Amino acid sequence: MSGDTDGQIFVGRSPSSEGGAGKAEYLALKLANRHGLATGATGTGKTVTLQTLAEGFSRAGVPVFAADIKGDLSGIGMPGEGQDWIVKRCAEIGIDYVPDEFPVLFWDLFGEQGHPVRATVSEMGPLLLARLLDLNDVQEGVLNVVFRIADEQGLLLLDLKDLRAMLAFVAENAAKLTTTYGNVSPATVGAIQRALLVLENQGADKFFGEPALKITDLMRVEPRSGYGTISLLAADRLMASPRLYASFLLWLLSELFEELPEIGDPDKPRVVFFFDEAHLLFDGAPKALLQKVEQVVRLIRSKGVGVYFVTQNPLDIPDSVLAQLGNRVQHALRAFTPRDQKAVKAAADTFRPNPTLNTAEVITQLGKGEALVSMLEGNGTPSMVERTLIAPPAARVGPITPELRKVAMAQSPVRHAYDETLDRESAYEILAKRAEQATAPEATPAEAEAQSGGGWLSDALGGLFRRGPRGGMSMGERVVNQVTRQVTNEVTKAILRNVLGGARRR
Repeated sequence: MSGDTDGQIFVGRSPSSEGGAGKAEYLALKLANRHGLATGATGTGKTVTLQTLAEGFSRAGVPVFAADIKGDLSGIGMPGEGQDWIVKRCAEIGIDYVPDEFPVLFWDLFGEQGHPVRATVSEMGPLLLARLLDLNDVQEGVLNVVFRIADEQGLLLLDLKDLRAMLAFVAENAAKLTTTYGNVSPATVGAIQRALLVLENQGADKFFGEPALKITDLMRVEPRSGYGTISLLAADRLMASPRLYASFLLWLLSELFEELPEIGDPDKPRVVFFFDEAHLLFDGAPKALLQKVEQVVRLIRSKGVGVYFVTQNPLDIPDSVLAQLGNRVQHALRAFTPRDQKAVKAAADTFRPNPTLNTAEVITQLGKGEALVSMLEGNGTPSMVERTLIAPPAARVGPITPELRKVAMAQSPVRHAYDETLDRESAYEILAKRAEQATAPEATPAEAEAQSGGGWLSDALGGLFRRGPRGGMSMGERVVNQVTRQVTNEVTKAILRNVLGGARRR
């Protein structure tokens, strides 16, 4: 049913102006790591398009990760139902409808609708954590000091209680640390602690910890079918904490960038990511973070990773990132306000013009399930934009029941890897032990001697028998030699007296 061919994903078909079958639109797998963009107003069909693309990648053996904002993608693990609109759309674009289902892993930062997703505080790093906590420059500087000291002292920062303990340690020792690391104000540390409290109240404490997510678990291929596994992140509750959502996605990109080796341009991507509500990644982000995102997006394609941003408005994406998104699907936009009209013009200007289309005008006229499509062609240049009927999904469209989700999680190949939290010794436990030792009552001389294996006497004797600077006899050795000679002389005299006395008596 899909219409896919070797090395290509069937996206849809452009209607012919002369009647009959129009032009088929394909996404080339070899160019799929050049990233992409799907935009459009609410209710125009972006989610269905996302599902169609995700199914195409999975069918080609490419693992997929997607944020499921409303749970609508969860049906992708169940066979399609052949709804009337799906059968009709298949007839319009000239393909047969054949239901299909795809291997799915459910994930959830809160561990409720999927396997828990965790990262350690150290993995998140001070830059992303400062963004997550909405810290100012001074507070971010102090946070960098905390990470530096923890690293130098070998203190693991795994969860939020580790970070709290380190912040308290830095505040208590601020006067000693100032000469090495600069001014560390207890008031600044207190502000960071308050920001952490807000984050904990949003449920972020469940995200930080171990076992941390292994990137390889997002890159699974189902062995029997050869389909790439589709990992769905439950994001309905997560959207109430947009900074946490954005920070998680940016962390995920960074981890992929750091862990995966370079492979150039493969025949198909290693893994593809769909980031829905992409504007949250960039809203209010500091310049340093935007530069990092731009760098990762630009370079990660050589590691075989494709990134597809999904958002309502192309203006949500910075120009520096937008310029790197070669495969584009544009659903309808509204043009009621000056900003809307600006967005329509911006969207139209990003496409390669088609002399038969007034792109800006068509964007406002598109029906549900229609889109303007421009994909990269064999030489890496975008095709002329075409008005396209998007192919429908082969799997179920819409959410599944909580019961079916639980069944899928119970049969998951990673069900034993993440469901139990680990809490090994880290900064919190080590600093607590130090504090306990510092406040313990002083030991009596006898206790100190027992604990040290002899106390002052052992120390004294140890000092007596230390060698001199040139390797000569120690003071203790000289004393022992002298005592030995005296004892030997006395013993000899006593023996002689006894022997001689006996001789005289005889």
